Amino acid sequence: MKSFKALLSVALVSSMLVGCGSGTSSNTKKVGIIQLVDHTSLNTIKKAFDGEMKKLGYKDGDNIEYTFKNGQGDSNTLASIANDFQGKNMDAVVAIATPAAQAVAKLANKTPIIFSAVSDPVGAKLTSSLTKPDKNMTGTSDEVQVNQIIDKALEVQPDMKTIGLLYNKGETNSVTNIKNVKAYLAKKGIKSEEATVASVNEVQSAVNALASKCDAIFSPNDNTVASAMSVAGVAAAKAKIPYYVGADSMVKDGGLLTVGIDYEELGKETARMTDKVLKGKKVADLPVKVYKSNLNIYVNKKTAEQDGIKLPDSITKDKKYIEM
Repeated sequence: MKSFKALLSVALVSSMLVGCGSGTSSNTKKVGIIQLVDHTSLNTIKKAFDGEMKKLGYKDGDNIEYTFKNGQGDSNTLASIANDFQGKNMDAVVAIATPAAQAVAKLANKTPIIFSAVSDPVGAKLTSSLTKPDKNMTGTSDEVQVNQIIDKALEVQPDMKTIGLLYNKGETNSVTNIKNVKAYLAKKGIKSEEATVASVNEVQSAVNALASKCDAIFSPNDNTVASAMSVAGVAAAKAKIPYYVGADSMVKDGGLLTVGIDYEELGKETARMTDKVLKGKKVADLPVKVYKSNLNIYVNKKTAEQDGIKLPDSITKDKKYIEM
């Protein structure tokens, strides 16, 4: 009998040890990451986020458990991912791009949301205030400084009369940016022509249409256009039409020029904010990070050569000038 009890005790201890060695610790944080689609800007953010989280001491499978999902640019897929996250009792959810953040907004009643690359968080109804987030959602904004981009465009093309505006009107961030750029163009006495797209398959033909009647083209950090930027850039270059864009990655993928933030830094800052939330800081005490000053001038040298453009010294000799 004693022998049986001893064996039973050993078995119980062994099972407890096995239980401790499998699964995750009660101290492990569970973080869901939802990304709108694959394109250079958003992929840069995700990679930088991952790297910064490691530097902050998080190790996947040890003290943190990530669930990463890509919406592939489809609203139904984004909704499905949000429903999946809802049942997993996450400690935080990171949403990359405006539509992704809007898809998981319903989770914010129980789970803090940290968004990244949202141009207009208030317009997207993710918060009522940038300084005091009130809906359990905060993060980093890639608000496009359209005035600065147009000013640089005028340094390149001082005689510009008409600029084409290419974007997806289904993206809240793009609608906001286009509204802002049109207001600024009106002040400058520059006319605009619009072309809207609903999918990447429509981008090339839209570029060609605008190139036939405009001196230049501008697209904000539009996810649909960004996903087709390599094609759009080639089309604009063939037409010898300068293409100004809203993100450094869009310059890298074929656009001519932008004035803006480093999307790698955007990803790192998103990680720092996530770290603070996981350590107990209230979302309401974390203002949305908006980058408006000390921005870089990104130029695609190859595109400039294809366009036959010699950039003025006011751009190339600026200390924030970066060739891509």
